Amino acid sequence: MKTHGSATTFQVSNVATALAYYTGVLGFTERFRFGDYAGVQHGEVQIHLSGPAATNKKQIGQGSIYIFCDDCDAYHAEITAKGAHIQAPPRDYDYGMRDFVTEDPDGNLIAFGQEVKAS
Repeated sequence: MKTHGSATTFQVSNVATALAYYTGVLGFTERFRFGDYAGVQHGEVQIHLSGPAATNKKQIGQGSIYIFCDDCDAYHAEITAKGAHIQAPPRDYDYGMRDFVTEDPDGNLIAFGQEVKAS
């Protein structure tokens, strides 16, 4: 088997509101919308947004994803200027990553990180 990607599904209270945040603030592109279910993409990363009327139910706002990127500081500055809610600003961690955490309007966590260059 060869895998080609994946999509994390976040439960959201309102798909239209979530789509506006992911596209307008975080810079994702809307890939599709089918009823109360939608998909967004940034680079090779996909996130699916499942509203209350969708069939696969979980608690709203309990999702999380860690996205690897090449410049989390520049991206942090970009989305902060657009009003992103930042839970933890960028910093270096002992596990060898520099990352930050933002959350969507429902509280789903999206972390962006890059490897810290050895000094």
